[in-house]
Amino acid sequence: MRKEGYSLKEISDKLKIAKSTSFLWLRNIKLGEKAIRRLRQKGLLAQYKTSLRWQKKREKEKTELKKKALEFFKKLKKDPLQFKVYCSLLYWCEGTKRVNEGVRFINSDPTLIRTFLTLFRKSFEIDERKFRIGLHLHQYHNEKLQKEYWSKITKIPQSQFIRVYWKPNTGKRIREDYPGCATIYYFNNKLAREFLSFYETFSEILSR
Repeated sequence: MRKEGYSLKEISDKLKIAKSTSFLWLRNIKLGEKAIRRLRQKGLLAQYKTSLRWQKKREKEKTELKKKALEFFKKLKKDPLQFKVYCSLLYWCEGTKRVNEGVRFINSDPTLIRTFLTLFRKSFEIDERKFRIGLHLHQYHNEKLQKEYWSKITKIPQSQFIRVYWKPNTGKRIREDYPGCATIYYFNNKLAREFLSFYETFSEILSR
């Protein structure tokens, strides 16, 4: 519809979704002559040009912020003690709070999973054999491919994966880029208590 020259509002109205959602889905679509001609006929070309200007402005801002962030992190020392704090804070957000179940961290974002495991490995003395991975997949997923994918992300062999939990799915909505949800298990209750101690103490110190 976008390539045929429909405006974001038209698409949002037809699909009954938010205009901001249609923008996110379609922001990288380049319009050809046919599409631009339709927008011009509908009096929507000015709106499209304004949208392009805002997009370029946001991309420029994103580049500048990225550069600023890189400069900031260059000044930080790669200290294992700091890594332990970062790791504990991530665990506070996405880890289980039931310490008698050991360490359990769950998320569908591969970057977050990879970051947590990198910090975990750098800041704690761990036994790689104690790792287990549980996947929550939809029925449209390919189990073999998803196990290969998450094994590569986590650097944990597939022999340490436990049984997959399959989520019911009607098939009406298939998220093509969704890799499923991964739960990282590490069977050590003492480490789970250490995470709890770190993020609770961190919070207490900040509130003083």
